[in-house]
Amino acid sequence: MLDDTDKIKIGVVGAGSWGTALANLLAHKGGCVDLWVFEDEVREQIRQARENKVFLPGILLSDNLAPSTDIGSVVADKDFLLMVVPSHLVRSVAGDIAAHISPGTIVISASKGIENKTHLTMTQVLAEMLPSVSPTNLSVLSGPSFAREVAVNVPTVVTVAARDPEVALRVQHVFATPYFRVYTSDDPMGVELGGAVKNVIAIAAGIVDGLGLGLNTRAALITRGQTEIRRLGLKLGANPRTFTGLAGIGDLILTCTGDLSRNHTVGKQIGQGKTLKAILSEMRMVAEGVKTSKSVYNLARKLGVEMPISSEIYQVLYNDVPPKEALFRLMTRDLKDELDEK
Repeated sequence: MLDDTDKIKIGVVGAGSWGTALANLLAHKGGCVDLWVFEDEVREQIRQARENKVFLPGILLSDNLAPSTDIGSVVADKDFLLMVVPSHLVRSVAGDIAAHISPGTIVISASKGIENKTHLTMTQVLAEMLPSVSPTNLSVLSGPSFAREVAVNVPTVVTVAARDPEVALRVQHVFATPYFRVYTSDDPMGVELGGAVKNVIAIAAGIVDGLGLGLNTRAALITRGQTEIRRLGLKLGANPRTFTGLAGIGDLILTCTGDLSRNHTVGKQIGQGKTLKAILSEMRMVAEGVKTSKSVYNLARKLGVEMPISSEIYQVLYNDVPPKEALFRLMTRDLKDELDEK
């Protein structure tokens, strides 16, 4: 089993806060990690100051981390390739790397989202765009993990899921450190859905806080949001136990309550009266839940899955429904048994 990181060739595609934090974690284990950076300014900051001042300021980066704007060189001849670009860019970036990637490379997706037009998860998009890579070599890393806390070695626990248990084990050993614990799973669909849909629920939780509502409301929102994620997962063949784990309730709690959550921040500002357009114009980093809410809304309708909270968030974001009106509609729905889903 490959677990000597200093002998493994690793590429990381995406130098946002999460990509940089994970690349730095791997580099500190002793390996030389190539990091694809889109912005020239970020590449030069990392080269000269060993810091990503745009997306992860204040964190000293390992000398083993090599930034490059040449995506082909970052991808070619790697044992492991970590994809950490925003979900709406995964298809186009995967198309750019398809000619450079080696068939035996293990690809790890750390992008959280569901594609708008196709309703595919990120590993499903990668499977389409990287035909030379075996589907069994695709995996997903997810769990309650803010990039900044990972970057300063706050103890963090996540899950890696793959169809092939051996692939999951190899990724587990490559990432594991005394402060970054990794569990394995054979449920990529459940892990991806948990990581994607929780961002939509986090926007809702932010709206609750922005409206000045209480902890009762937030707790109920998180609980019923978990029910919606589980319903969608069951429809798509995921293991229901996944949603009680790190990539499910763990990530949901973190993103719905943590001040470092971009999705919660977007929701809170909406609850305080700001428009989505104004909020996004002031953000350089991506709040994945904004685009994912459209995917979830349309996918739930297509599959006939009841997801009222997610539906109302879509209406708030895309049809300018006032948050208080959305809340009223949720609270006055037909009364039901709590455990109504199979």
